Amino acid sequence: MSDFNWQQDVAAIWRRRNETLRAVRQRDPVQLDDLLGVERQKAALIQNTERFLQGKPANHALLWGSRGTGKSSMVKAVLNGYHDQGLRMIEVERDDLIDLPYIVDHIRELDHRFVLFCDDLGFDQGDSSYRSLKSVLEGSLELPPENVLLYATSNRRHLLPEYMTDNTGSSMVKGELHQSEAIEEKISLADRFGLSLSFYPLNQDQYLAIVDALFPDEKSRAALHIAASRFATERGVRSGRTARQFFNQFSGEQLDIVVTEGWL
Repeated sequence: MSDFNWQQDVAAIWRRRNETLRAVRQRDPVQLDDLLGVERQKAALIQNTERFLQGKPANHALLWGSRGTGKSSMVKAVLNGYHDQGLRMIEVERDDLIDLPYIVDHIRELDHRFVLFCDDLGFDQGDSSYRSLKSVLEGSLELPPENVLLYATSNRRHLLPEYMTDNTGSSMVKGELHQSEAIEEKISLADRFGLSLSFYPLNQDQYLAIVDALFPDEKSRAALHIAASRFATERGVRSGRTARQFFNQFSGEQLDIVVTEGWL
């Protein structure tokens, strides 16, 4: 791991079995300008990343919310937009989080600035591996490294499953709510991410704007919108992912024929 060439490669995936980094040679080409309908979230993550690269205080980021709304793509786009300014990224699977302190030990003295990327982060009931995050997020006896941030995506706001029984033990004392220990533990983990960005399903106009961007040369906008709307309805969600899947299936087709003949 110590001999990994960060001048040549800007991204790597941690392979726990071999305790090695595998270079990512074919990165997802998504660019920040490709992400539509999430301008607020994008601006916040860009600002945080730029502060990090400038050596200013910056926050770990949790991108949470509905599936297919661009959370993972945004992190990948940040790497594509800023690797030439020294940003490097290591993807760590959720099941390999126990190795985070080991990984950090090997990069904390390097000149580059690293984002540890954990996609689809979440923990099951009784899973204690999330505790490995804490030393990276806030340090322990040793302060967390100045050149490392964690960017994670999740469908859960608090990362851990929440149940009605968690409220057992909550109490009201002189008008002040005292949460149960179960709730406190679950909230405390998410609170360690100073930047929390929420992602929601797109409305119709936002969804069609993405579709229009993917089909800039389509002459029949009405047919395009009808076909794209039907496609999203069948899948039960409007999202950037849905728009991309629609493009993959129907780019190059005559969409007025698609609509007329009921191919969808």
